[in-house]
Amino acid sequence: MRSTQTLRSRIVALAALLAVSAGCAAQSPPQPQADNAPPSVAQPPAPAPAPLTDAAPIVTAQGTVTRFLTNPDGEVDGFITDDGMLVRFAPHMSAQLTSAVHQGDRVQISGRRDEGGSLTAQRITDTRSGQQVIDEPPMRGAPPMPRAPRGEGLARLSAQGKVAHVTTAPRGEPDGVILAGGTVIKLTPPVAQQFATLVRTGATVSAQGYGTRNQYGTAMQATAFGSPDHVTPLYDRNAPMP
Repeated sequence: MRSTQTLRSRIVALAALLAVSAGCAAQSPPQPQADNAPPSVAQPPAPAPAPLTDAAPIVTAQGTVTRFLTNPDGEVDGFITDDGMLVRFAPHMSAQLTSAVHQGDRVQISGRRDEGGSLTAQRITDTRSGQQVIDEPPMRGAPPMPRAPRGEGLARLSAQGKVAHVTTAPRGEPDGVILAGGTVIKLTPPVAQQFATLVRTGATVSAQGYGTRNQYGTAMQATAFGSPDHVTPLYDRNAPMP
């Protein structure tokens, strides 16, 4: 009787052991983990690059050249048309343009309007002769003309008159005036801001400075500027001219 009970107990124990083994086999084995590995984090997509902003669109205009404009070094770098349009171009185009275009010629201009409203020309065509002047950079390797020789011909000048045009720097800030007689008076933008009531069309101004006067016009870099009855020195006399 005792042997039968012992056998039955062994059978029950063996069955329980087999059940436990089967349960362990059914479980999936644990996945290995890298030591100190940070949890995976989904990265947001990189933002698309901002589109490049195009320069001002090319515009085309026509007019008759009534007056050439020069810079203080005596180079022709612009003209005014019969309808009052102010056209500017690079000084390295000076000799080529004055050979192809003359006062009184009808021209077609292709270029971009700057912040101040002037037209910066890239191509100028004489409608009568068909000759074109295109703004092309100087040849590679050609050394720029030294500043000293360019400034050797500067003379002390003075001018007075009514402002016909206000010139602007590339960002649109005023940097000088053109008088009704065609004289160009250059200022630095910070100086022009100090004379806001005078650097405007219709104001009467007076200036002293250094520049050139030739067959194409008169231009100076002002060292003193103001109204006719009150001209203010702009720089220390011992400081170099800008």
